[in-house]
Amino acid sequence: MAYIATSLDGYIARTNGDISWLDEIPNPENSDFGYSEFISNIDAIIMGRHTFEKVLEFDHWPYEQLVFVLSNTLKKVPEYLIDEVEIVSGDLKTILEDLEKRELKNLYVDGGKTIQSFLKEDLIDEMIITTVPILLGDGIPLFGHLERDLKFKCVKVELLGDLVKHYMKG
Repeated sequence: MAYIATSLDGYIARTNGDISWLDEIPNPENSDFGYSEFISNIDAIIMGRHTFEKVLEFDHWPYEQLVFVLSNTLKKVPEYLIDEVEIVSGDLKTILEDLEKRELKNLYVDGGKTIQSFLKEDLIDEMIITTVPILLGDGIPLFGHLERDLKFKCVKVELLGDLVKHYMKG
């Protein structure tokens, strides 16, 4: 499952990876926009190296679930995350089979390139995409080139202030 926010023009970050525009979202009720409910049903998280490096910049480690970082170049994680983060590489289907053997089935896929890689292999069956009413004009796109159409059904749309949250199933 993918859970991510995009600008109106489909970008998840600026070209340099900056996501500070997400901090500008009006949130008078200090809501998490449903994130707590979503993450409570997740067994593990799979993210790419760039997303992992961005999360390392946060004030604190935000995940209780085990995090798997897809990377061919990263060799180790910070000492304080040894029991919380594992580096994986290789064929995505094989990685998923290995996680399923560990009884990690409900997975949250995060990061632009990682989501694109999973979509290319048709390995994402649900997406929750929150659209933020801002045009960035350029940046890192959520979606990339696909060899074939992937069809999803919109099962719910939720208006959260100025945000639009789309729930889709493949």
